Formats: sequence, structure tokens, C-alpha cells
Amino acid sequence: MIWKAQLNCSLGRKTVLVTGGAGFIGSHLIMLVAVRYPLWRIVNVDSLDYCSSLKNLKCLENTRTYTFIQGDICDRYFINHLFASENIDIVFHCAAQSHVENSFLYPSEFMHVNADGTNVLLQAAFEAGVEKFIYMSTDEVYGDSLDKEFDELSPKRPTNPYSTSKAAAENLVMSYWEKHKFPIIITRSSNVYGPRQYHEKVIPKFLLLLQQDQKCTIQGTGLQSRHFLYVEDITEALLMLMERGALGEIYNIGANFEIPIIQLARELVKVVEDSEMTEKAV
Repeated sequence: MIWKAQLNCSLGRKTVLVTGGAGFIGSHLIMLVAVRYPLWRIVNVDSLDYCSSLKNLKCLENTRTYTFIQGDICDRYFINHLFASENIDIVFHCAAQSHVENSFLYPSEFMHVNADGTNVLLQAAFEAGVEKFIYMSTDEVYGDSLDKEFDELSPKRPTNPYSTSKAAAENLVMSYWEKHKFPIIITRSSNVYGPRQYHEKVIPKFLLLLQQDQKCTIQGTGLQSRHFLYVEDITEALLMLMERGALGEIYNIGANFEIPIIQLARELVKVVEDSEMTEKAV
């Protein structure tokens, strides 16, 4: 395999593939790429599952540098044709089944999409000789994070079908680096939140319930703490790694903001109450 010249983001035009680009993080990433690199082509591949929406990218619909293609990353024929026809330079692989509770109901579906789909994408990208393949994983591969600190060298100890499928996909991605020196980067991020997030995740779920005058349901004692990362911070980090990240490395992406779930619910109650009072005052 003869690789293309090493990426230099300050020169030339690139074609960027974002899988899952109609989803929460993927759509924010596409918007940032479009602003930061206005001459680059962006190809968005998404199956348009229940938590994706093209409304997230409506402002890019009629631009010449943006293309949406509906498709399944597990479809080998579709993915091979995509790489053969689009001349892709950089891949951001964001597509995944990600809801932990659903992973217990449909574990084989999570493994199929998250691991098998990643393998299909990897093989096609490898054969096409892309310049960089950035795989977006999760800090859940470390397992239970309560009262523990992890770094990139900590062992993977997934505790649910979702994190197990992501850990398996990581192993596949890393194997292409180990065997072929295929230019990959793996990122592991904590709980991401922000505008346009689907309501199955805790912050938009709680906000939706409160706005409907319903109570927030908390599993367990609510004392379990979680780190939360704003979506614009993770997209900035992804572009930074695209530009300056070391190939073959794993990067944790996180923030210092940590809060117990019960305290999070109380803070969101205040936010909704203050918003309602402001609306009444107006």
C-alpha cells in the first residue's frame, strides 16, 4: 500500500467523510469543519436512525461543498463504492448505536453496527489509502469510573453491551495501525451535552420532563457523579487531533466539570423555573 502524503491542513483542499453526520456530535462537527475549512468538501453518511435528523444541517443543504448520502456503514458494497467514487482524504467515524439501556435489549445489533460496521469502514478506507482515520470511542470502555482515575494506558473493562462493542471496534482500529501502520487516531470522550441532543440522554431527557411538568426519574441513589463535556469542546478537540494528533495514539477528551446526577437534576429544575419566570415577566 502506498499512502498519500502526510496531512497538511494548511495547504490544499480535502474531502472529509463524517459518518453519523446527521446525529448530535456529527452534525456539530460538520458545521465546525464547514466554518473552519470553507474550501473543503464534506461528505455526510448517515442511515437516518431515530436519533438523527437532517434538520441539524439544513443551512448546508444548498452549498457546493456539502453532500449528504443516506447509507449503512455495515453495507460493504455501499461503503466500497463510496470510497471509490468520492476520493476521501480524512475520515471521522462518529456513527454508532450509543444508548446504553438499548444495548441490553439489542446486544447483537450494537455489536453489528459498532464493531462490524467499523471493520467494513476500516477495510475500505485502508484500501483507498486515506490520510487519516479518526475513530470516536467512549470513556465507558474503562468500565465503572466511580472513585477512579483513568488514562489512555488504563485497561479496558467494559461493563455493558454498548461499551463492549466500542472496545471491540477500538481493537479493530488499532490492529490496522499495528499491522499496516494505517494512520488512525482513537478518541475517548466523556458524557457530551449541548444543543440538538436527542432526549434519551440524561440532560435533554430531564429538561423535557421538567418542561412538561413531570418528575425526573433517577436510577439508584443519584449520588453517582459524571463528567460532562460540552459538544463544541469535543468538536474543537477532534479538529485539533486531525491537525496535530500523533498517529496510532489514543486520546482521552474530557472536562473538569463533574456533578452528581441528583445535583444535576436540581440545577436543571432551577434553570427551567428561572426560564418560566422570565417568560412570565416578559
